[in-house]
Amino acid sequence: MTVWDDVVGQERVQAQLSAAARDADTRVTAQAVGDPAPDASKMTHAWLFTGPPGSGRSTAARAFAAALQCTSPDRALGGEPGCGFCDGCHTTLVGTHADVDVIRTDLLSIGVKETRELVRRAQLSPAGGRWQVIILEDADRLTEGAGNVLLKAVEEPASRTVWLLCAPSLEDVLPTIRSRCRHLTLRTPPVAAVADVLIRRDGIEPEAAVLAARATQGHIGRARRLATDERARARRATVLKLPLRVGDIGGCLKAAQELVDAAAEDAKQVAEEIDVKETEDLKTALGASAGGRMPRGTAGAMKELEDKQKRRKTRSQRDSLDLALTDLTGFYRDVLALQMGSEVALANLDVRDSLDRIARGSTPEATLRRIEAVVACRQALDRNVAPLLAVEAMAVTLRAG
Repeated sequence: MTVWDDVVGQERVQAQLSAAARDADTRVTAQAVGDPAPDASKMTHAWLFTGPPGSGRSTAARAFAAALQCTSPDRALGGEPGCGFCDGCHTTLVGTHADVDVIRTDLLSIGVKETRELVRRAQLSPAGGRWQVIILEDADRLTEGAGNVLLKAVEEPASRTVWLLCAPSLEDVLPTIRSRCRHLTLRTPPVAAVADVLIRRDGIEPEAAVLAARATQGHIGRARRLATDERARARRATVLKLPLRVGDIGGCLKAAQELVDAAAEDAKQVAEEIDVKETEDLKTALGASAGGRMPRGTAGAMKELEDKQKRRKTRSQRDSLDLALTDLTGFYRDVLALQMGSEVALANLDVRDSLDRIARGSTPEATLRRIEAVVACRQALDRNVAPLLAVEAMAVTLRAG
């Protein structure tokens, strides 16, 4: 099993990364024996992975990082870097390699303070691996100030440092940064490829795997969660009932309130799983007494943690709402396909009766307006409109058609 096995449906990107890893391996090997470093034209110091949610941007970045750190003796015999079994590959993939830093955020943005720490680490030589690799999974969440701090490091990196940035699109990254990166675009994986991964790697039953892959329209992470998490299936079922519940204003407002409450409950569950442990760990580190009394001068640290947890809860609620709106968009996309007589495969076959009912009771023009209403709601949430207000406006528009 090579490091590329989890890079699903991205054959072109995989070929480019594999070629770059070979060039990088040749370069490091030559330097180790004192030979002149060859011109590694397929390798560069900064990469930008873009693609729709679920395309596997971070998975591809991790696989590339593992290939760069590969220490398999087969390389000397012409083998491809990225065997998947050596210490370099294994520790990179499980997240314990000393020279591979994976940065992700559960907050709304990545600030200047965190970015400066990244830049500092990027100047260090590899501790034991072949490269110093920094994977920034949420490059689109860099603030403008943080992006400017990162720019210098990307522009003039250390000789053995590689930056791997991930973002939904080029427009989500500062032009000055993206112009200094080699760009790779990932596509939405085919449903069959996602189902195959769920069956092969996660041991999911074939029928359930295909249903989850189709329902999430090729989103690998969501498909795995839908296939393995009963709460995720129940939440999706609730969302897909919403189009049938907006027959009057009262129904619209009630459905909107329930959708927002469900997102808030999701955020609360995430917080309960993480916040308590974080708080107790910090209290212990700050020297709290047995009765929970905190030493003087520690209130600022506790307040900073509380602010961080509050921002994380806000993002969790938005992410949960966005997931529900994505499912709703998929529902109306299927309705439109039925109305137009399209032969495209339906994503929500498990609610075919509801699809047929909505399709018969409206027109393609009304369905398009409803899709636009869902998109407008997502945009409003991005602009920090109050969630309940945005969802209520959407629900009323869904009723009007």
